[in-house]
Amino acid sequence: MPEMTPDETEEPPTDGVQIDMISGSRMENLTSMEKIRLILDGVREGNIVILEEGLSPDEESRLIEVTMTEISPDEFNGIEIETYPQSTASNTGLFGRLVGNESPQKLTVIGPADQIETLHKDEDLISAFISHE
Repeated sequence: MPEMTPDETEEPPTDGVQIDMISGSRMENLTSMEKIRLILDGVREGNIVILEEGLSPDEESRLIEVTMTEISPDEFNGIEIETYPQSTASNTGLFGRLVGNESPQKLTVIGPADQIETLHKDEDLISAFISHE
């Protein structure tokens, strides 16, 4: 890889898809709206956003609400969102999930609706096809 001088800026590749992986520690000090804005700004740029710890159910609902207000036929088609719980030592059963004892730790994948298609989802795998325009 060639060395860059301080005057040069690194340009992102023009083909392919950018994936932004956001750690839980970066998200923990943000308000719900700051999280939503961070996610939507990335997705509107055509990036796939992966959240290490996911969003709360209220934040996911709010993300969908805000997304719906920003959809426009020529610019933004919306988002595709998939979430699954990470495995934990104390695996909660169906009863635990029904009464709200499910682990808050989960991985969430969010991308532009016109570029990401979920092919398969189960308790330990999300398989997606990502296209670029």
